[in-house]
Amino acid sequence: MAHTVPARRKEKGRGHLLDLDAPRVVVKDPEGDARDLARVQRWVMSTLAVTTILHLVVGLVVAAVMLDDSPVSSQVGLTVVAGAFGAIAVAVGRAIHGKRILSAWLLLGLVPTLVGLWLTLG
Repeated sequence: MAHTVPARRKEKGRGHLLDLDAPRVVVKDPEGDARDLARVQRWVMSTLAVTTILHLVVGLVVAAVMLDDSPVSSQVGLTVVAGAFGAIAVAVGRAIHGKRILSAWLLLGLVPTLVGLWLTLG
């Protein structure tokens, strides 16, 4: 019966070393590789920034809902501030990607205000 394990893998624990029979693959388009890396870095950065700001927004909405003995104006104020931070989150995401900041997408940032008002006043 023929053995199917390649010769370089017969020695236990030596598979991570340089193999002269299998040279390293050279990148043919380093500029394209750099563009791909930059695109991934932009997506990671925007995702982290937007989710961090949205955590603040959710915290503000939860705080507005949990205020019991305060006037309704305090709850409305917190939800309006949450909506402002939601719009800031959208603007930051668009700015990181190099898009125009002022656009209709900023209205998406006002969703926390609508949800917060529905929860506090409803």
